[in-house]
Amino acid sequence: MAVVDKEALTQTCHRAPAVREQLALARVLVVGDVMLDRYWFGDTARISPEAPVPVVHVQRCEERLGGAANVARNIAVLGAQASLIGVVGDDEAGRQLAKLLVESGVDAYLERDPARLTTVKLRVVSRQQQLLRVDFEKKVMPETPSPGLTDFKALLAKQAVVLLSDYGKGYLAPYMTDMIATARSAGKPVLVDPKGNDWTPYRGATLITPNRAELQAVTGDWQSEEDLKQRVMQLRLALGIEALLLTRSEEGMTLYHGERVFHINTVAREVYDVAGAGDTGIATLAALLAAKMPLIDAVTYANRAAGIVVGKLGAAAVEYDELFSASDEKTKQV
Repeated sequence: MAVVDKEALTQTCHRAPAVREQLALARVLVVGDVMLDRYWFGDTARISPEAPVPVVHVQRCEERLGGAANVARNIAVLGAQASLIGVVGDDEAGRQLAKLLVESGVDAYLERDPARLTTVKLRVVSRQQQLLRVDFEKKVMPETPSPGLTDFKALLAKQAVVLLSDYGKGYLAPYMTDMIATARSAGKPVLVDPKGNDWTPYRGATLITPNRAELQAVTGDWQSEEDLKQRVMQLRLALGIEALLLTRSEEGMTLYHGERVFHINTVAREVYDVAGAGDTGIATLAALLAAKMPLIDAVTYANRAAGIVVGKLGAAAVEYDELFSASDEKTKQV
């Protein structure tokens, strides 16, 4: 197993001004399940007399973009141009989510569906510890074609990369196959962040980015790295997927592309909150591919971005200067 990419990565760092210029021209279209993340911060000094649970005196509230909306925000924060297609309810949370997207510089095309609730994840945090998460959502399978499909076809021509962010909330399911086929016919690479144990709707995608649990749900448990490689190869062949990027938490990322396997070690750092790390990783990858960076370099930076964001609270983003700082990460070819 030889180290193959440290010098190339250093050269990319030296080209950082050119990368910034390319990012400013890069366009990524994100389609998926949008959410609103709410945080209540407070102190806990006593246990409730009503039940053995802590009493939180809430002193501060924050609202952030979540799900596919967080993916689009990460792309915009990095310096690329992000467009977003999704659906919200006709409610206060949906209006707040739309407002945050405008403030983040994301070009959003949100369908308002009165039959839905905007997905909200409320987290209660005390002394840097998440005590509770409360989810508000209502899955609705549309009976008529979504305006999002029309928006997708209208926006596609100007995009460099399409990113489908599937959180299993039902929005993408009816349109996934058509969107992938339409984008690939137009010569646009399609990245997919998958959910569930049936990946047939992702057939024909360019690259798919599961974590370990998501991949195991489809391929079953593997006994060795060679066994894993064979299972991934069979899956890619069955679904016509060009590449698979396996995110492995503290073990980094492994890219399966063609006949080759590349492993990128994670950066050793204190983990504060893993929420949103997957969003940041795929957003960074999509933005850098749209900026014409080679795949293996883009994956290396995506790994670094995910490592940075776990040191932040909640669904956060990585800025350009954070990402393109000096690094000793190494890429290994298996």
